[in-house]
Amino acid sequence: MLEIKTSPLSDGEFNRGVFATVDIVKGELIHEAPVLPYPNKEHVFIEKTLLADYVFEYGKNHTAILLGYGMLFNHSYEPNAIYEINFQNHTFDFYAYTDIKAGEEILINYNGDVDDKEPLWFDKDQVSSND
Repeated sequence: MLEIKTSPLSDGEFNRGVFATVDIVKGELIHEAPVLPYPNKEHVFIEKTLLADYVFEYGKNHTAILLGYGMLFNHSYEPNAIYEINFQNHTFDFYAYTDIKAGEEILINYNGDVDDKEPLWFDKDQVSSND
């Protein structure tokens, strides 16, 4: 159902994204990504690594590294997928927000809410320096 390919949206070192290999209908579960949570107080160590831009908030007091494809979905303010935190199963569950065609990149809003247009944490420095 999913594959990793070069993404035209990413300009990082790896330029990867998650793409559908089959048509996916709105509401369908795309991926369950297991989590490795850690206390927020330990995030200072992660901030010194490449992982800092890939982790997710996991409740009030924790941050999580997502396994599987979880950390490889790219961002869009017009996403075709959403995620829900499943604390009982310790997973992030990714669902199709719209119908997704085979070959299409699967995108989420990194702010967590499909309608949240706030600048992303790694863009905030650029926004404030342009003011």
